[in-house]
Amino acid sequence: MKIKKQLEADLKTAMLAGEKNKVTTLRGLKSSILNAEVAEGSREAGLSEEKIISVFSKEAKKRQEAADLYTQAGNNEKAQQELVEKQIIAGYLPKQMSEAEIQELVTKAANENNLTEPKQMGQLIAAVKQESKGAADGSVIARFAKEQLSK
Repeated sequence: MKIKKQLEADLKTAMLAGEKNKVTTLRGLKSSILNAEVAEGSREAGLSEEKIISVFSKEAKKRQEAADLYTQAGNNEKAQQELVEKQIIAGYLPKQMSEAEIQELVTKAANENNLTEPKQMGQLIAAVKQESKGAADGSVIARFAKEQLSK
């Protein structure tokens, strides 16, 4: 529950400082946690740290996708706003692994679990995601898993 308490403290600080963008983003994150708690039926107990990180990762990914779409449409101001929100969210996520570290994890997981067929890609991705605990980008994991199983 450390992340949730940190989020609430940061929200209070941002409100007192009058940082509107940050307040809006943090309220959205708080709402996302609440929605996930309700969906899981764990409103009283709350979510585990891993599940909160998963929710935040999805939110960061949404911001990146929105920024990409705004950039394609030529609306750089909105794209920049989405990227600023993504940076705020990234502050609550674990430090992301480098591509070399992810590739090493993929190779290790494939060898340990005897995964060699392309149809086993889902198993490999799941194993790497579990091992990385939210510190690895899913698209990078998928790319390396595909390369590993295509050998």
